[in-house]
Amino acid sequence: SQGITDDFAKISKEYSDLGPIVAKIKEFQTMQQSLADLEEMMNDPELKDMASEEFYATKKRVPDIEHELNILMLPKDVADERNAILEIRAGTGGDEAALFAGDLFRMYERYATLNGWKTEIVSEAAADMGGFKEIIANISGAGVFARLKFESGVHRVQRVPATESSGRVHTSAATVAVMPQATEVDIQIHPDDLRIDVFRASGAGGQHVNKTESAVRVTHLPTGLMVAIQEEKSQHKNKARAMDLLYSRLYDAERQRLADERAANRKGQVGSGDRSERIRTYNYSQGRVTDHRINLTLYSLDQIIAGDNLEEVITALIAQDQSQRLAGQEE
Repeated sequence: SQGITDDFAKISKEYSDLGPIVAKIKEFQTMQQSLADLEEMMNDPELKDMASEEFYATKKRVPDIEHELNILMLPKDVADERNAILEIRAGTGGDEAALFAGDLFRMYERYATLNGWKTEIVSEAAADMGGFKEIIANISGAGVFARLKFESGVHRVQRVPATESSGRVHTSAATVAVMPQATEVDIQIHPDDLRIDVFRASGAGGQHVNKTESAVRVTHLPTGLMVAIQEEKSQHKNKARAMDLLYSRLYDAERQRLADERAANRKGQVGSGDRSERIRTYNYSQGRVTDHRINLTLYSLDQIIAGDNLEEVITALIAQDQSQRLAGQEE
């Protein structure tokens, strides 16, 4: 019965994916019929002026509908509908980089709330002056990865730090990685390929810290990937969280490998996925946010960093990616 349930879920998904395409084709067919009817009406002297005005107004919309249909027909990224794992790490810039990592996390958290998504912190390493040295969170909801997948890369901030007395502008950075959430269905891990170490949790955490070996470190020996989690008091829960993260990182690494192969044949796409690439600059003195991949500059930094205007940047990135994929199909 599980097989039947899975088949039904798969068919239901395919059916719902086809819905917008069918609706757009019907809209296109209706438009073509309207043009034919209006062309006929233009032969009637009494109706000619009215019909020709409507004919040309309708005809102007044809390329837009064709473009929208072409976008709907683009192959879907299988991971688009998945939940995402968001990882933010402070880069160069010390305390200021950690504060900026905190700003970025709040930006994504607010954006998630606006979209009706849920954010759950998996692991965090707070910095002394505020913000985070590193924070990892699960973001769950409808189509999360599709909206956030172009956020991976180096984000740079130019501003006068709160800790700076002379008022000089500093440049700091944080690295963002967004991965689709994966499970053992996506990636096969052989038990012999894992080394699991347990140790005592360190840092903030109240009574249980350093009393029990609840923290877990999982190492995937073939790749050297390592995940350490100590947020929960239970070793069992920490191991489960570490394994979830490991599955997603391995799945993401495989997607990355395939993307690199494709990128070798097709340069310049938005989602090159190079995590060391500087993708965006937030310049506070000018109130400016620039996305370097698509040469987009917006003077609404406060609204973007608050999460309220991030949608404008994300929509532009998705539109550029769709245009490049369309161009790639036409080559």
